Amino acid sequence: MIKQLNKSAVSKPERPVRILQFGEGNFLRAFVDWQIDIANEKGVMNSGVAICQPILDPEHKVLGMIDMLHKQDNLYHVYLEGIENKQPKKDVRLVKSVMDSFNPYVDYAKYEQYFLSPELKITISNTTEAGIRYEEGDDLTACPPKSYPAKMTALLYKRFKHFGGDPSKGLCIICCELIENNGSTLHEYVIRHAEYNKLGQDFIDWVEQNCHFCDTLVDRIVPGFPRDTINEIKEELGFDDNLVVKAELYHLWAIGGPGYKEVMKELPLDKAGLHVIFMPSIKQFRDKKVRILNGSHTGMVPIALQMGCETVMDAFNTPAIEKFINDMVAEEVIPMIEEDQAELKRFAAGILERFYNPYIKHMLKSISLNSLSKWEARNYPTVKDNWFKAKRVAQHECFTFAALLSLYGPESGFQPDDTQEFVDFIRKNGNSADLEATVAKIVKESGIFTVDFSEVPGFVPAVAAYLADIRGLGMAKALDKFLSK
Repeated sequence: MIKQLNKSAVSKPERPVRILQFGEGNFLRAFVDWQIDIANEKGVMNSGVAICQPILDPEHKVLGMIDMLHKQDNLYHVYLEGIENKQPKKDVRLVKSVMDSFNPYVDYAKYEQYFLSPELKITISNTTEAGIRYEEGDDLTACPPKSYPAKMTALLYKRFKHFGGDPSKGLCIICCELIENNGSTLHEYVIRHAEYNKLGQDFIDWVEQNCHFCDTLVDRIVPGFPRDTINEIKEELGFDDNLVVKAELYHLWAIGGPGYKEVMKELPLDKAGLHVIFMPSIKQFRDKKVRILNGSHTGMVPIALQMGCETVMDAFNTPAIEKFINDMVAEEVIPMIEEDQAELKRFAAGILERFYNPYIKHMLKSISLNSLSKWEARNYPTVKDNWFKAKRVAQHECFTFAALLSLYGPESGFQPDDTQEFVDFIRKNGNSADLEATVAKIVKESGIFTVDFSEVPGFVPAVAAYLADIRGLGMAKALDKFLSK
């Protein structure tokens, strides 16, 4: 018999709320709250989480999952499946680390209660890539302010005033948004809001000296609610859980910044055996992960979509695509990263093993979002380094860019989820009679990219030649031709 999931059905320890979390979505619940639950269980932490819904839609409708969390007394399962050491593995956990959840637009008093609590030590956020933005004139007196940086500025200012500038009441501020320098950027915007609103140098000094903004890199594929198999999963769990989150086994959290040692004390997840790494700066680590994992995804997607694949697993079950990506990483990506090559190969093997996970439907279409800017950030650095460090053209990466131009072209039938003016430029400026001129115009005159890729001699002609093959032969035969060289 399937039971209702609430505190009447399962025991849930009460813990002091030391963490205020901005974001109630699948990722934070399957990544952060899951890790805190493990650390609590293992006795290295005793911290509860209060979840704050960060967004109100333009029509002032109450969105988000707060009502669903309340119905289940903030309990839910994280359902992990994957491959570990080439063997299938499953791990299911009932997460009990969330003590409370609320919508600050509906219950501002509760929000204020938590951010003025003497027990509060940490804020964690995932307000989406668009969440960390500076909005000049954002009203700090609103209950709450609109943007996340303004919310954080107002929160810290009220905390500063409430505790009379007590140095011990500063916070560790951890961002999980998928932008580079996420914590540093939030810090910059908080100071800008403080200066714009003339909150005083004493407040700014308190923030600078007693609040620790961390840059992070997060990594776990979280498909979310398993809609297709939810009835079977509920039977397996024995609970009517409408907040189940499905994710892969793999997880990684790199946390860095000037105050990282302070954060290590407050959030000792590594001592619970979790894959959490603290370091002075995450830049080098981030570059490695972005080039190997994200660059592989971004390079693979336009090839695989044009060969009829729908998921990452479909792509890696296609021998030609599998060989292409593995060769690209081994021959062009890893040699350009200045770290121990044997260790990099082990890191890459662990990363690429995740592509074979049959339990996670990682849709290529969803990965294709904003592929133009992603290719510049993730793949072009490898092209640039291959030329300026090794005086060679990264042919695999050139092929991926040709595949991307083909996918965005009018002949593919694909509707890219990207900036429309960029898509229009590519579609309107194609000249099949002179593909080299077409590629040159896109990389030099379109305004799509922040760098002129033609700075690498040989890049434009190589891309044009591969684009000609893809259009003339079709993607599968063009890829076979590439691999036969």
